[in-house]
Amino acid sequence: MPLTLMKTGETHTIVRLSGPPQVRARLQELGFVSGVRVTVVGGLGGDLILQVLGSRIALGRGLARHIHV
Repeated sequence: MPLTLMKTGETHTIVRLSGPPQVRARLQELGFVSGVRVTVVGGLGGDLILQVLGSRIALGRGLARHIHV
């Protein structure tokens, strides 16, 4: 399922990334890679606040929909 369907407080493992190569590369640079656990910490407007690899990152839903858990 896409990460955008997760609820605040849920933690899942990333299984794949989708989208154009430049989108996948950007997400990987931010630490969103297969096998990594990601937690939805909250939301801020249209953005999701995510915890990945010990960091909190605000990510727009447009990019977050390319992360599958």
